[in-house]
Amino acid sequence: MRVQISAIGRMRPGPERDLFDDYKTRFDRTGRAHGLGPLTVSEAEDKKGGGMGAEAVLLERAIPKGAVICTMDERGKLLSSPDFANKLASWRDQGAQDLCFVIGGADGIDPALRAKADFSISLGKMVWPHMLARVMLSEQLYRAASILAGSPYHRV
Repeated sequence: MRVQISAIGRMRPGPERDLFDDYKTRFDRTGRAHGLGPLTVSEAEDKKGGGMGAEAVLLERAIPKGAVICTMDERGKLLSSPDFANKLASWRDQGAQDLCFVIGGADGIDPALRAKADFSISLGKMVWPHMLARVMLSEQLYRAASILAGSPYHRV
């Protein structure tokens, strides 16, 4: 199952990018044997300042046709890392070819796009900058692949 992150904003070189790239590489390497990956990123910027509605159009364009859509949203479900791993495995085992995580801009994800999502995940009750959300999501993807692989990376 191919995994994509569709996000508003461009990640610039720096420590967040380095962390993201490291976890992306780890996920790609670990997930491959378990039918997960590769992880790709689609970045979009609303240069005209159209707000959440315009951002939603840009995000939707990047979502692969037929993909399972999972929004990253403070109103989403709180999952433990093993539960997240099981959710990924469930989508994969149900035959999903593509999974797309959607990360909105500063104002979040347009309600119309949120309504189209198959699932929504929260990284906690606090709101995170989208660059850190990408890092945290990529780490959890790697952790999930590690859990599914039975590796000792995740400790209970």
